Amino acid sequence: MTAETKYPPVASMLQATDGPISLDLLGQAISQCRICRDCPAGGEANRMPHEPRPVAYLSSTARVLIAGQAPGLRVHESGVPFNDASGDRLRQWLGIDRDTFYDRTLFAIVPMGFCFPGYDAAGHDLPPRRECAPHWRQTVMQAMPQVELILAIGQYAQAWHLGTRRARTMTETVERWRDVFFSNAPGPRVLPLPHPSWRNSGWLKRHPWFEDEVLPALRRDVSLLIGRNDFS
Repeated sequence: MTAETKYPPVASMLQATDGPISLDLLGQAISQCRICRDCPAGGEANRMPHEPRPVAYLSSTARVLIAGQAPGLRVHESGVPFNDASGDRLRQWLGIDRDTFYDRTLFAIVPMGFCFPGYDAAGHDLPPRRECAPHWRQTVMQAMPQVELILAIGQYAQAWHLGTRRARTMTETVERWRDVFFSNAPGPRVLPLPHPSWRNSGWLKRHPWFEDEVLPALRRDVSLLIGRNDFS
């Protein structure tokens, strides 16, 4: 059975005649998705090695979308996005506390791959599953037209949300953040960020401009969009 047969395009099924896509129905469909188990890209050898657990926080009001890569093991176990050390660092970057971060009226959190993909031979997280974004991403974006700012965390989110505006490497893309953040491209503004994983601590030390230049702009814009006056 192909992915198109078992998991047909979702937009037409979730959209009322000339109306918006139902976020409730979309959330239910995402939670039930097992496309990486049932119809793995590349054949049976690439089947998801464990039971999928999609994790995504949709919102009809959030003006900020956090577009990460894929959940880690702790998120897979808890069902709560960024419920780990990476999330602690990301919240520090944003200048907000946990309660604010998980307020779905303020933030949507939708990774490129909804499920923990497992580990490679070196014990590192595998990339987001290849089945996920082609099937779901466009529908998710259409369902949240109120989003004004996308925080594109890591190369996979940057590849999808920036397309040809992405530079050769993640570092170059983040280094040129002003080119995309202040561009006149249609749609929400995009701010490219490195992944807040502890594995990137060395990267952050080698690129102090990120903390000096990008984080103040990030905190200022997020504060404005969530209705706060604290730009610290």
